[in-house]
Amino acid sequence: MVKVYRDEDADLGVLKDKTIAVVGYGSQGHAQAQNLQDSGLNVVTSDVKGSFAWKRAEADGVRVTTTPEAAKEADIIHILLPDELHPIVYKKDIEPYLEEGNALGFSHGFNIHFSQIIPPENVDVYMVAPKGPGDLVRRTYVEGIGLPCLVAVKQDYSGKAFDIAMAYAKGIGGTRAGVLETTFEEETETDLFGEQVDLCGGITELIKASFETLVRAGYQPEIAYFETCHEVKLIVDLIHEGGLMRMWENVSNTAEYGGLTRGDRIINEQSREAMAEILNEIQTGEFAREWILESQAGLPVKRALEKKESGHLIEEVGAELRAMMPWLQKE
Repeated sequence: MVKVYRDEDADLGVLKDKTIAVVGYGSQGHAQAQNLQDSGLNVVTSDVKGSFAWKRAEADGVRVTTTPEAAKEADIIHILLPDELHPIVYKKDIEPYLEEGNALGFSHGFNIHFSQIIPPENVDVYMVAPKGPGDLVRRTYVEGIGLPCLVAVKQDYSGKAFDIAMAYAKGIGGTRAGVLETTFEEETETDLFGEQVDLCGGITELIKASFETLVRAGYQPEIAYFETCHEVKLIVDLIHEGGLMRMWENVSNTAEYGGLTRGDRIINEQSREAMAEILNEIQTGEFAREWILESQAGLPVKRALEKKESGHLIEEVGAELRAMMPWLQKE
């Protein structure tokens, strides 16, 4: 059984006399920086001077400066930029200022695992990965419950890298909920797999395919939208709250029987073979190479696919129907 680390397993005192630089005041950066500061730690964040993120940091009362200045000052540098920006910013604004005994932190292992960043041997390298978006990291911290995190150590120069990672996890509230130990390899490969096969790629294709099937059969797009897209959240919420059985127990007997007897005709052996192929592309680095080249080229494929996705009928119909449900609109 995997060990779950709690508050008592982490010592914030490890970071007491350290300066922590949170590089990037975006989705994760704003949450982690504020949580660390509210935990009594010395935090500085960095972003583009005069940007929205810079102004947000100032409004939140978090000290903000440029990345080179933050890197010069910090003992611990935690990078929370988009993956494709990590190597550029690291090489230009962080690496020149690293000192022996510093710690380099991440919340996703991509650039370390796929060697886009190769730290010097005389620094610690760790990961603390909250299992949720930044707004939730912040909200659960404020509520006093925290969000589960993964921790990993890639390089333990000081002999205290795990202690630093655990203290950081405690500082952002992770140990309140529970922390699991992993590796950079495991976190990166499972994260990419989940995004591509299930959470982002798989579910959107399933929604579009089922919607298209109904529309082609002559059903109204609005009705098809409700049945194939809108109600997904209702089902996922039940699974999220209590697992698969909670969902089955809360749908009709007709829905349960139909789902249990027909589901494996959709996710069938061919689907599982495709999943294995995608996992192999991740494990061998094929996807990483593709994504790195795409990033270096300015994201042309990504932009073209976004344009195609935004023009799908389900997006047009969905926008009209969501306008009937004002409670769905973000403030």
